[in-house]
Amino acid sequence: MIAMITTAARVLCGRLFLPPLLGAILAAVVIAGAARAAPTVPDTVIWEEGIEYSTPGGESLKLNLARPKTGEGPFPAVICIHGGGFRAGTRDGYDQLCVRLAERGYVAATISYRLAPKHRFPAAVHDTKAAVRWLRAHAADYSVDPERIGVTGGSAGGHLAQFLGVTSHVPRFEGDGGNPGQSSAVACVVNVYGPSDFTKSYGKSVDAHEVLPLWFGGNLDTHRDLHIQGSPLAWVTPDAAPTLCIHGTEDAYVAHEQAEWLIDKLKGATVEAELLTLQGAGHGFKGADAEKADAALFEFFDRRLKPKR
Repeated sequence: MIAMITTAARVLCGRLFLPPLLGAILAAVVIAGAARAAPTVPDTVIWEEGIEYSTPGGESLKLNLARPKTGEGPFPAVICIHGGGFRAGTRDGYDQLCVRLAERGYVAATISYRLAPKHRFPAAVHDTKAAVRWLRAHAADYSVDPERIGVTGGSAGGHLAQFLGVTSHVPRFEGDGGNPGQSSAVACVVNVYGPSDFTKSYGKSVDAHEVLPLWFGGNLDTHRDLHIQGSPLAWVTPDAAPTLCIHGTEDAYVAHEQAEWLIDKLKGATVEAELLTLQGAGHGFKGADAEKADAALFEFFDRRLKPKR
């Protein structure tokens, strides 16, 4: 369906003789509209939308949440973080994954966060940490086990998920988004083609020269310090969360080597880390690649978050 929408948008752009960048933006808007369709929710799942979890600077940040209707809790939980180059995207894109996770016995939430260029780094980091703290503070309300919270995301969302996994010990990134008495630590991370070292993104990504200056307020020449601070690779310690990276070899937006560097550094710090490489896959998995990625994600969370039997 997404492929058909993308093709239609490209055809329309061609007929209107729009420049490639505007064409890409139109395609993204059409796809985003499709992603906002209501998820299919089975009778076994409770679905709630638009729950406010933080109000930084008076801006209401919300999440959608799926949870099992029956069963003995507390349940493990997964927070899903959407991509979009830190400047676009919506939480609705992960609605269906949250429902699928709830069917498997998880409480799953997909969150909104503040976007660039209005909100620069580390605003989005502050928001994701606020979401973890909120879920922990409301664990009893949603039958969540506060010791078993995992996180996943794709692209920019993969970066933010990974950042949660490596900075639980760094107070400067907590922000003031609420529930300060709660921890923002996560038990594990599934990072789907998220970048790990922004200082090496330029020239290896088709849009890093556009995206990163918006998020950091400047490019590598003028804001190298922020590019380093914003790179998960710079914060890896033995306290980092166990991680699964899923990445395609033909990714034009985030080079596959970014995942290799991260996994190597995590292993060097004695952190359990795994890399699923999808040969020939690009940025945004389809068909068999999407099925393999989903299966690996479910297996990793089951192994890391569900009690041993």
